[in-house]
Amino acid sequence: MIRGVRGAITVSENNEEQIVESTERLLREMIRLNNIDPEQVASVFISATNDLNACFPAKALRNIEGWKYVPVTCMQEIAVEGALEKCVRVMMHINTEAAQKDICHVYLEKAKILRPDLVDK
Repeated sequence: MIRGVRGAITVSENNEEQIVESTERLLREMIRLNNIDPEQVASVFISATNDLNACFPAKALRNIEGWKYVPVTCMQEIAVEGALEKCVRVMMHINTEAAQKDICHVYLEKAKILRPDLVDK
């Protein structure tokens, strides 16, 4: 069965180093908490708010050993007035037998406000 693993993190500054570093931190935590092997992954979608345009956050996935062949794409998050700024969101589609309730979604930094019901689950 394919399940989605969600995650989000805010970035302190719109520069390549900060975007890649923060996105990699988020991805590594999603992988760790869900014990994800890249062979389980169908695809990864990464979105960023329109105030993060210094690089593609998907670049961070290529820093993780074994993830070279995982399909990944970047897109721009919908610009909703009053929405959280400088935010990178991830949707990882994995093959797993885990129940929905057992998936660990990860929200870091200011992104914790997006799903307080899932933080520290």
